[in-house]
Amino acid sequence: MTMQIPQETARDPSSAATPSASVKVWDLFVRVFHWSLVVGFTVAFLTGDEMETLHIWAGYAAAGLVTLRLVWGLIGPRYARFTQFVKSPAAVLRYMLDIAAGREARCVGHNPAGGAMVAVLLAMLVVLSVTGLLMTTPAYWHSKVLEEVHEVTANVMLGLVLLHIGGVMLASVRHHENLVRAMVTGRKRRPEGHDIA
Repeated sequence: MTMQIPQETARDPSSAATPSASVKVWDLFVRVFHWSLVVGFTVAFLTGDEMETLHIWAGYAAAGLVTLRLVWGLIGPRYARFTQFVKSPAAVLRYMLDIAAGREARCVGHNPAGGAMVAVLLAMLVVLSVTGLLMTTPAYWHSKVLEEVHEVTANVMLGLVLLHIGGVMLASVRHHENLVRAMVTGRKRRPEGHDIA
């Protein structure tokens, strides 16, 4: 779905900062979830075995956040819903090929590659949460197998986070839009031309 906007707004890049030239995309819950998870994962990753109590509590916080996000992905507003941004593998591949060719469309919500990354990150966080929680129970207390799965998953997660940051930076440059700021304010530039709303 595309939407036309007045020509004067389309020609003036500085107008993207004005409310009339932007649309609300990320609701308050999504923004608070995102930045809280950044803090929670960072604390959990950096503490590990050295500060076990802090690590466990950061893990509990992250697990709670992920649980809420999974629910919000089903009942939240349009751009928060999984149905809006989780696309088929074929659609993700097509979008990745478009990125490689430099012809990818700007998406107001998550683009197909970004949506796939969100889904993978959430899946990894579920694995981290479940393995971490199980290791605090008597039956699996300090299980070596679970500990190994937990540690490998955390390292893979870190790699994915770095890839996610790279994707955000690339999209910000290619589409002339500060996506980090958008995740703070919740607002993005209105769709124009061939943008996907």
